[in-house]
Amino acid sequence: MAHETDAPERILVLGIGNILMKDEGVGCRVVEELFARYEFPDNVDIDDSGTMGMMILNLLRQYDFVLIVDAVNGTGYPGGSVVRLAPEDIANNQVMHSLHDLRFVDVLQAAELIGIRPEGHVVGIQVEDMEPVELTIGLSEPVEAALDTAIDAVLTVLAERGVKVTAKV
Repeated sequence: MAHETDAPERILVLGIGNILMKDEGVGCRVVEELFARYEFPDNVDIDDSGTMGMMILNLLRQYDFVLIVDAVNGTGYPGGSVVRLAPEDIANNQVMHSLHDLRFVDVLQAAELIGIRPEGHVVGIQVEDMEPVELTIGLSEPVEAALDTAIDAVLTVLAERGVKVTAKV
């Protein structure tokens, strides 16, 4: 989808998560791996937003399409399953980073109120372990094993939008 000027659409791949909460950090980890493995064209930005919040509203203004990569829970699938959802579908399954957090769909709704409405999709990774006794960096085995599948899902969404990605050597 091009702008009226036929410029390529501006795309943001946004990893969301809290790396201190075990599997909850998987979105950030996928983005880290994308940076390490691939080169992206100028119209595609890859960003780790951490636990985001309303501070990304202004960021969303710059993009036509936003692909969120985040941990999900309660999908009914085993830990490490990768699912593709619309932002409104993730609302009931998105992992809350704290009691003060917002879901991505809440941020999109706030953005729409001020006239910002990029198209969005979500690549979600079903968590295995969300309740560590103490703050823990790292992923459970099933979620770690799902990284390549989640990366492939992101690359598939980008390819569907005409983005050509180059593997780093």
